Amino acid sequence: MIGRTLLTVALSMAAAPTSAFAPSRSNRALSGGGNSAAALKMAAESEVSFSEDLDGSTLRIGILRTRWNDEHVSNLVDGIKAGVKECKVPDDNLFIKEVPGCYELPYAAKLLAMSGTVDAIICAGVLIKGDTLHFEYISDAVTRGIMDVNLGTMTPVIYGVLNCVDEEQVRKRSSGEGGGHNHGEDWGKTAVEMALMRREALSKGASGKVKELAAMGFQSAADKTASEGVEKGKPGFF
Repeated sequence: MIGRTLLTVALSMAAAPTSAFAPSRSNRALSGGGNSAAALKMAAESEVSFSEDLDGSTLRIGILRTRWNDEHVSNLVDGIKAGVKECKVPDDNLFIKEVPGCYELPYAAKLLAMSGTVDAIICAGVLIKGDTLHFEYISDAVTRGIMDVNLGTMTPVIYGVLNCVDEEQVRKRSSGEGGGHNHGEDWGKTAVEMALMRREALSKGASGKVKELAAMGFQSAADKTASEGVEKGKPGFF
């Protein structure tokens, strides 16, 4: 009786290929198996809205960009500049540093964050999938690295790395070609918003939440008062 029941279960599982472990049709399309046109166009347009009151006039923003895929990354940096300018960030408060490729972005971001000269950092780069697993390894390492710098230094580090299947996807996300949208503009505004959020959190110590904020890594009221008289230098390493 038990043997017959197990056989019935086995046959039913074989007849139904869809399970928690089998990729759905939509997942296969996104991974390239279905070559879906909708998947290729996904996220080409911005779906993020920002407050018109973002004021970054007193913020210092660091931009780390790669020389790899220079043309596309330069377009993204132009978008970033436009985004922060719209938020009133002065040109003198921007620091731009180049690194060879995306793999070097997290390390450079850690150095810049530790310098204490910027309120937020934007890592800009482009990764395009090739025939080997290089794309997957680099993409995963860079993503984890940038997140680690965020949480380890309490400095907002914006993920401005495009991970695309082909150059058509890159163009639609780094310029206005073909009805696309330069995502650099969104990253610039995101940096301003997160830097303001961090500054607001650090200033809450005076309202009686010093211990709670200190436990989260935020600056205390006493530390803030002590640093108010210190003149801050220009953003960057030098």
